[in-house]
Amino acid sequence: MERDENRCEVTSADLCDTVKVFEQYKTAENLTARISIHDKYSTNHQGFGNWIFEQYCFFEGCHVLELGCGNAAMWKGRALPPNAHLWLTDLSEGMLSAAQRHIPAGGMVSLAQVDIQNIPFPDNTFDTLIANMMLYHVPDLDCALREVSRVLKSDGTFFCATYGENSIAEFVRSAVARYMREQKTPMNHVFTLQNGTSILKKHFDQVEKRLYHDSLAVTDTRDLVAYIRTMSSMADCGDVSDEELFRILDDMKIDGVLTVPKEYGIFVCRK
Repeated sequence: MERDENRCEVTSADLCDTVKVFEQYKTAENLTARISIHDKYSTNHQGFGNWIFEQYCFFEGCHVLELGCGNAAMWKGRALPPNAHLWLTDLSEGMLSAAQRHIPAGGMVSLAQVDIQNIPFPDNTFDTLIANMMLYHVPDLDCALREVSRVLKSDGTFFCATYGENSIAEFVRSAVARYMREQKTPMNHVFTLQNGTSILKKHFDQVEKRLYHDSLAVTDTRDLVAYIRTMSSMADCGDVSDEELFRILDDMKIDGVLTVPKEYGIFVCRK
């Protein structure tokens, strides 16, 4: 694979943001911690990963590219159609190392380190592209989506899951607002369920938003505190000790359960 020399320009601010994200996801530890709380406390027992796979449209001999695959745990126990070829890619070598444990059965699977802003494949290569829970981290989103559209076949489909602006982080920030620094780190609303349609419409003719309805019913508040500490968007909560954060959230329980809203969904895009 060769990289395009005419890649998007990246500013120093973009580079700084990229470094932060890279450090956050250099290994699979933080991602595993985040997934575990959803597995343990989600009220929708179907599971977000299972629901996402119901949205996909794979077929015999298809070519699939996942960008930002993380530890690829969602592929564990899955099977590809005959003669399908799946590329699992991520910017982090640590994530790709973890992904090797979750290779799906059947078909052909390749792993590669890839930047979505400079996808090293020819035009019209893939039937299906996937970029879940990662577009809000991309420094130049328009550049990334141009690249996605370029390597997607004319009759292909692009799937990109994301969160909404009424998320777990917003709930927690509201709960502890009076304990936080005045200068809050703004929430990442670069690509959400609320603004995603207008962003994607610049690059795709058909954009459909599908919502996944869920919440957390947390019984052990320590798990939520541990989850919060993995989130860069909750850096302002560093002013609040674990003990104080536990007390604030634990006091919000009703009948021993803290209900935390979740807002997730997926966009299904076609040229």
